[in-house]
Order: sequence, then C-alpha cells, then structure tokens
Amino acid sequence: MIGRVLKVLFFWLSAVSAAVPAAALETFERSTLVVETAAGGSFRFDVELALTSAQQAQGLMFRETMAADAGMLFVYDRPQPAAFWMKNTLITLDMLFVGSDGRIVNIHERAVPGSLDAVRSAGPVKGILEINGGMSARLGIRPGDRVVHPVFGNAP
Repeated sequence: MIGRVLKVLFFWLSAVSAAVPAAALETFERSTLVVETAAGGSFRFDVELALTSAQQAQGLMFRETMAADAGMLFVYDRPQPAAFWMKNTLITLDMLFVGSDGRIVNIHERAVPGSLDAVRSAGPVKGILEINGGMSARLGIRPGDRVVHPVFGNAP
C-alpha cells in the first residue's frame, strides 16, 4: 500500500514540477529555528517554511546555492510517515526528519541531487528540515537532538 501511495505521490510531483514554469515558483514565509544537540551545541538556521502542498512539491528545486545557515522546514498538519526525493534539486542536502515533539527521528545525510530514490522517515514526523549537505555531521547533529520552533510547540 505504501509503495502504491509513493508511486502516486511521485507521479503527482513529476507532473507538478514539469508544469510549473519559473515565473510561477512559490514564495515562502521565513522563520528562524534552533537545533540543540545533546553535546550542548545550539545552531540557528534561517528557514523558509513549506506549508502548502504546492510549496512542498517545489521545495528547494532549481536552487543552485543555499547559505550555510539557511534551510527549508516542511511542515505537516499531523505526524505521518514521509518520503522525499531530489528531482530537480541541484544542491546536496541533509534531511532531518523531526517528530511532533521536535526531536530528530532520523537523518539522511548528503542526499544526491537529481536522485529519484525515496528518502524515508524512520517513523511518523511533523516536519522535515533540509539543510546543506554535510552540515549535520559538521555540527554534530544526531537523531534525538531537538529542533526548537513554534510548529513543534517547544519555542519560548
């Protein structure tokens, strides 16, 4: 069943990405979040929020660069299993799958640009934080670390 749902999702995303001319690209609300590591590190990222299905379908497609402290936070209405791919994505990304409590469930490091392989969460997630590839390892971010942002109900 999940395989069938993924095939339908991939087909829909392919159709959307093929039909979206550059002039019709989505715009994104911006926000700040912090990743707190078990080792005591605290790292701030300026992120774009992918809240709608159109924004989530576009994601970081067609971008050639991204600032070191930037990212995109994909937000779901409710926790759910998630799968992403890298079609039309030109930069290497780390994908941090975040549970409803803000804890990182799993990390996929250095997703390959243009790959159609599904990158899956290890369980239900409320959000996915995409940052530059290799940044998780460089900063020592690991599963179990905490993403602090209002969508997870843990921001001051």
